[in-house]
Amino acid sequence: MWQSLPQFGTAVLYALLAAAGYTFAVALAAGAGRPRLLSAARFGAYGTVGLVGLAVLTLCYAFVSHDYRLSYVSRYSDRGMSTAYQIVALWGGQDGSWLWWLFLVSLFCGICVKWMGRRYRELQPYVIATMMTVVAFDAVLLIFAVAPFATNIGGAPSDGAGLNYQLRNIYMIIHPPSLYIGFTSAVVPFSFCVAALVTGRLDNEWIDASRKWMLFSWLFLTIGNVLGMMWAYEELGWGGDWAWDPVENAACLPWWTASAYVHSTMIQERRGMLKVWNVFLICATFWLTIFGTFLTRSGLIASVHSFAQSSIGNYFLGYMGVVLAVCIGLILWRIPLLRSEGSLESPLSREAAFLGNNWALLGCGGFIAVATTWPLISEGILKYKSAVGPTFYNFWLPFPLVCIFALMCLAPLLGWRKTSPELFRKGFIWPVGAGVTLLALHFAFAGMLRMPPFVKMPNLYPLPGADALAKMDTVGIWGAKLVHYIGAIVAFVNGKLPAVVTFLAGFKIAVVIQEFVRGVRARQRAAAERKETEGLFWSLVRLVNKSRRRYAGYIVHVGIVLVYIHFAGRVWTTDIETSIAKGDTLQIDEAYTVRYLDSRVESDPEKRIIITELEVIERGVVVGKIMPSKFIYKSMGGTMSTEVARHITLRDDLYATLANVDPQTELATFQFHVNPFAVWLVIGALIMLLGALISLFPDVQDPEITVWTYMRSATGFATTAIFCAMLVFWPRVTTGPPL
Repeated sequence: MWQSLPQFGTAVLYALLAAAGYTFAVALAAGAGRPRLLSAARFGAYGTVGLVGLAVLTLCYAFVSHDYRLSYVSRYSDRGMSTAYQIVALWGGQDGSWLWWLFLVSLFCGICVKWMGRRYRELQPYVIATMMTVVAFDAVLLIFAVAPFATNIGGAPSDGAGLNYQLRNIYMIIHPPSLYIGFTSAVVPFSFCVAALVTGRLDNEWIDASRKWMLFSWLFLTIGNVLGMMWAYEELGWGGDWAWDPVENAACLPWWTASAYVHSTMIQERRGMLKVWNVFLICATFWLTIFGTFLTRSGLIASVHSFAQSSIGNYFLGYMGVVLAVCIGLILWRIPLLRSEGSLESPLSREAAFLGNNWALLGCGGFIAVATTWPLISEGILKYKSAVGPTFYNFWLPFPLVCIFALMCLAPLLGWRKTSPELFRKGFIWPVGAGVTLLALHFAFAGMLRMPPFVKMPNLYPLPGADALAKMDTVGIWGAKLVHYIGAIVAFVNGKLPAVVTFLAGFKIAVVIQEFVRGVRARQRAAAERKETEGLFWSLVRLVNKSRRRYAGYIVHVGIVLVYIHFAGRVWTTDIETSIAKGDTLQIDEAYTVRYLDSRVESDPEKRIIITELEVIERGVVVGKIMPSKFIYKSMGGTMSTEVARHITLRDDLYATLANVDPQTELATFQFHVNPFAVWLVIGALIMLLGALISLFPDVQDPEITVWTYMRSATGFATTAIFCAMLVFWPRVTTGPPL
């Protein structure tokens, strides 16, 4: 069989397309009045999963056995790569990564079918049918567009071209699978939503079924995006972790709608409101996963992450159109059944805060989507080429993002329906005091911390010069002045936001502590009334266990506070590019000095390595050494990569990259960045994951708990364990080149 591996792999793809089509047809028949066929549909789903798994194993075997008859294998691997990277190369390019994508989609379909068991009998046929349409679309792409089992026309080369050096990174092993899990698992809540719309069963049944699946998807979207930031920070060498690259933006778009949904679903469960809104958010999240994939894989927008331009974009455009039309049609059909059972009674209510938060989240996501696709819009509609860069995003987005932060701080203090003035005052005393105290400390120690609360931000839209204004008519002059003054207001507000973030951080942490303290005290009072004794630790554990969603949400919010502080730290960054002679020192800022000790050249079978050694001096004390380097890959025509070196503390991240070294004089050119609170991104993400996992973990008293439910939670816990291990070893692996 292995002598005809390409033909075998292609045959498996055709077989899984046929299996998905069969399962779709049988599931529809089961929903149309033949319930006995539901078992056949379930077994058909399992069979489809098995065939996809067989296709993945076949391509994996081709990589580890160096079967260079396959074009994809020869383009993304070579004999010098380790077995681990041979497997990673499976998702290193267009063809294999889409097969991996299909594998994850089908795997979640199989897990969902097993998890449903005998529940949701009326929804099951349409859930399965919807999932099979997604599997079938992915299979069509694999057969007719990307073809992972296509062979080289000129025969098998003796060796492959090798995996791109930027992908030979620990984050490449876990970043794409994590992000793909977030994208592909969104098919489950989408399928429940479609099934509820088709059957008209739009009570809380489908919400209960889809809520944890959407939270699971949100969890892995968060993990995938954070890992992507860490990969960009360490591999691209530009000194930051989010460059507003089009593919980065596309990856985060579903996160905004998923975040909105996990909040607004609580309003529907408690008040019977926002039914249309929740249906829209689930459909939008799934559609944005397809849209983001389209931007990444069509090659229409230039990016360091995107794949080459191909005909795959035409398939995606057609599929996105079909999904959009079906969703709009179903929602309009079921509008009478989606009417709210309650109404917004007061602007000072938790519902109002959640709704405002939802609109702000969607506003930010919509802004990013339009700005990301602006090159296509300007060229296709306005007939000229235009694009926006990081400066544009960094100028316009801080204020709405801080508004989201403020609403997140406010919502837990408000009651459902309306908030009494007395409750309002009691809830706000301690948080406001904490926020003011932290802000006062910020002002008092700003000089010592090198973090002024107010900063001067440049206006992105300066007023044109006198000559340019003289050439404009009256309307043009007034328009230019209006844009300039709006820009001046935005720049002024942005300059005050660091102080606002400081206040809100103290406010939010106090809110969380206050909520936990109130809950623990209530439990201990209740125990005392029963004449029982309950320790502080067990009161806390039982409090969280009893109201897992509520208190897990507070934990997630603590992580978000740290992430906000991380991004606020970007305004205090120090950036230097300079040349240093061997033995000389360079003062980077008030805290850090570096001494250039030595440079050398080493080699291994894969690459030549130029290593420089720098001594790090913090406030007059030698605290360590870092070794920024250059890798020159022999098998890739001398392609060079920049290997970052970092000195990490809780306060700062001293980030160094090597530009070049003169071999005669050993004069070296470096780029240095001092990034405040860089590591807080990882710490904040870990806390967010902990909260999400607490919310996801099944209730052991639930009689419907199955092994598949535990697997869903265990997947998240395993990923978090990887995060923790990376956090422990992170300072060690970034001080020098990974030889």
